[in-house]
Amino acid sequence: MSDPALLVLASLTEGDKHGYAIMVDVERFAGIRMGPGTLYGAITRLEQRGLIRPVPSPDRRQPYRLTSAGRAHLEQEVAALARVVRTAQGRLRHA
Repeated sequence: MSDPALLVLASLTEGDKHGYAIMVDVERFAGIRMGPGTLYGAITRLEQRGLIRPVPSPDRRQPYRLTSAGRAHLEQEVAALARVVRTAQGRLRHA
């Protein structure tokens, strides 16, 4: 799984995070280092689609929160990925 949008959504399931915290978390759990352009491009698209939203912060860093639509979207994507994994595992057994 290397889709930046899915990685951001997965990171935000753990709670509100600003961009740098998302980058660090994604590298920790997925082993993928996202550059700022990739990260903030994904954040912009997710926000435009209503899947995440900014939350107020007294800090200059902007935290984001997963919306209910974002959670539902992530659940659908994870289920689709699980089907792909199951299919690939089954086919590998017979290869």
